Amino acid sequence: MRFEPVATVRAYERVVQQIEEGVFSGLLKPGERLPGERELMTQFGVSRSTIREALRVLQAADMIRSKPGDPRGPEVLAASPVALHKSMHRLARADHLGLAELLQFRMALDGSAHLLAAKLRTDENLADLDVAFAAMRAGLDVGYAEFSRADVAFHETIARATGNPLLVVCLEVVRGVVLEQIEERLAHAQDRPTLMRTWLTHHGEVLQAIRDADGILASKLARRALYDNYAEYVPLNERALLQPLLEEADIA
Repeated sequence: MRFEPVATVRAYERVVQQIEEGVFSGLLKPGERLPGERELMTQFGVSRSTIREALRVLQAADMIRSKPGDPRGPEVLAASPVALHKSMHRLARADHLGLAELLQFRMALDGSAHLLAAKLRTDENLADLDVAFAAMRAGLDVGYAEFSRADVAFHETIARATGNPLLVVCLEVVRGVVLEQIEERLAHAQDRPTLMRTWLTHHGEVLQAIRDADGILASKLARRALYDNYAEYVPLNERALLQPLLEEADIA
């Protein structure tokens, strides 16, 4: 057996880890203040530069609000969708994640979101979907940019209808990163009007399934459409990652 070198953990990372654990466990509550720099130096047994680096990392992650020299100490912030969005976006854009993994994740998320939306949607959600769908239809004549904005609004409404802020953030991030990876190829699609009409037909079917509270059908339509629209951009030998979700959609 061959062992790999062990990465050295820097002192500021240990400081960050302990404060994060305090926040996640609830021992440190939103609005509370951490000790000042000098007291943190004493408690952790590290230098001022180490404490400042740890606070910088925690502030970048939106876990605290810190000002150098503030005698009250850094303020612990409440969990925020903004922080989750940043973390998810960094992960989704990581080099080790390819389009196949991202599309697989989106198929799983979208399928679940459509199912929940069909079961939990309100009259307000349905009204918002109607508005977005009408804007998509108008976008056929106005142009792709307008059509695309309405498409985003349609999907955002479905995400909100789940009532789960984690799904809202995750869906927004993964949808954006998938489109980033293929936007150049979409921009050069030869028959964009036909493509938009196909998407409009799909969204109409989804809207009807959600209106009918048919979560199974809405989920099936979402996964099948994602595969049909984007699988061609995934290398052939990686499409097996998508197949189980596609087979489930075909059986449903």
